[in-house]
Amino acid sequence: MDIFSFEFENWHSILLRVNWIAIIILIALIVVVSLIIKKLIPILNKKSIIIDEVELGIGNSKVAIKFEQKDREIAYKLWIEMSTRKITIPFDEQNDVIIEVYNSWYNFFNIARELIKTIPADRIQHSKELIILTERVLNEGLRPHLTKWQAKFRHWYNEEIKKQNNKTPQEVQQGYKDYALVIEDIKKTNEILINYNNLMKKIAFNE
Repeated sequence: MDIFSFEFENWHSILLRVNWIAIIILIALIVVVSLIIKKLIPILNKKSIIIDEVELGIGNSKVAIKFEQKDREIAYKLWIEMSTRKITIPFDEQNDVIIEVYNSWYNFFNIARELIKTIPADRIQHSKELIILTERVLNEGLRPHLTKWQAKFRHWYNEEIKKQNNKTPQEVQQGYKDYALVIEDIKKTNEILINYNNLMKKIAFNE
């Protein structure tokens, strides 16, 4: 089917014929191909990484996290926030102060939540795995410890530190009646956050 055809009407003129049906079909094909390419590009650009929920500490199965450039940007910001806080350093009973660790965890909780909220509504489906993973780490990894121990320990510590002027904060905190349980849970939570941070690094740097 010719779109254009030329005919010599006489020795000094040319007749141009346009096949409008063919033009409409061609335009329709161009539109369809463009839409297909637009749909395929994000899929082709997506990469994936397998996470073991058992190793991460928030479940008992393996999950494929698919991500692309925008997700890498979020992962990088999360990694920076965690890498510059006590979150990614194993708890040191001799030197670390529990209150400072709680402050760091609490601040990160809010920052991570705000970063995830910056993902535009039209990208939620594309970043669904990253959003769900981060939500689970916050709600299943970090929140349980803060809910169980933070308020009780802060109340006790703030009162106790006033009485123990001759002791260091590290020495004072060891007097808490459930100190061993708190430390055990801190270390478990700390490990979850370290594993999550390592995963964010892999996504951010495409490792």
